[in-house]
Amino acid sequence: MAWNPSPRVADCRDIARKWGQQQQVIIIALKPAAGRIEMATYGETKALCDWAKRLGCAAYDAVVREMEETG
Repeated sequence: MAWNPSPRVADCRDIARKWGQQQQVIIIALKPAAGRIEMATYGETKALCDWAKRLGCAAYDAVVREMEETG
């Protein structure tokens, strides 16, 4: 397992365990009124972690675009 001490990554890791051994988790948290978007990712291995981050960034960018278009 790739180790990252970040509290948000730990939250993702906990969700992976709670949801039944998920290999990757991507969380996108939104607070549109404040214009805030946050993302955290987790991967069971270094390779899965890197891939989760790439997928998370793509999802994050898609959410930002959608929020900008719908204002």
